[in-house]
Amino acid sequence: MIGRRTVLCATAAFAGAAVASRATAADLPIPPSGSLAFRLVRHGSEIGRHSVAFDVRGDAVTVRVSVSATVSLLSVPIVRYTHTAEEEWRGGGLAAMRAETDKNGRRQWASGSRGSAGFAVQGSQTAPYVAPEPAIATSYWNRHMIEGPMISTEDGVLLRPTVAVTRGERIPDAAGGTILADRCRLRGAFDVDVWYDRDGMWAGLALDAADGSTVRYERL
Repeated sequence: MIGRRTVLCATAAFAGAAVASRATAADLPIPPSGSLAFRLVRHGSEIGRHSVAFDVRGDAVTVRVSVSATVSLLSVPIVRYTHTAEEEWRGGGLAAMRAETDKNGRRQWASGSRGSAGFAVQGSQTAPYVAPEPAIATSYWNRHMIEGPMISTEDGVLLRPTVAVTRGERIPDAAGGTILADRCRLRGAFDVDVWYDRDGMWAGLALDAADGSTVRYERL
C-alpha cells in the first residue's frame, strides 16, 4: 500500500517543541471557511458525518468536533457511535481539551490542560500523566499531529504509532471529484490512513471497522 515515494515521517520531540513555541494561531491549518465536514461512507452508503468548527479570536482558537455514525443491518441499528470534543489553542499551542465518546452505550472520556509542568492529561483508560512535547490530540484536523506522540481523544491514552507518508495521491470527495493529497499511514495501537491536501488541510481518512469493512471519509 505504500508507494516507492514513501518516506518515514518522524520528528524529534525537541524539534517539535521548538517549533510549537514559535507558532501562532495563523500557523494552524484552519480553512478559510472556518469549518471542515466529512461524510462517512461504508459499502458505498453514508453512515454518518464528522464536522470540525473553528472559532478564531486573535491568537486564541476554539475547535469543536462532532461525530455521529450508525451502522444498520436490515434497517436495525447494530453500531452507534457519537463523539464530541472541544480544544482550546493559544499562541499556536494546545492549551486545553475535553472529549466524550459513546460506543454502543459504552462511554469514554479524555481531558487535558496546560500548566507549569506541561500538558496534563486524564482519561477513562489511563492514569493521569504529563504528555511529552509535541503531543497533541488525535482530532486529525491538525497535520502536526503526526510529528509526535498523540493523545487519544476517546480515552486519553498516549499513542505512539509508526507513521509513513505517501505523496500525491488522488482521493474522492463527497461532490464526486478528487483531492490531491498526501497519505499518512498510522500503524500501532490504532490503524488509520489520514490525508492532507497541498494546503495542509485535512482531506480524508480511512479505517477498518470491526467486521473487516472499510469506513472512508469524503470531504464535503
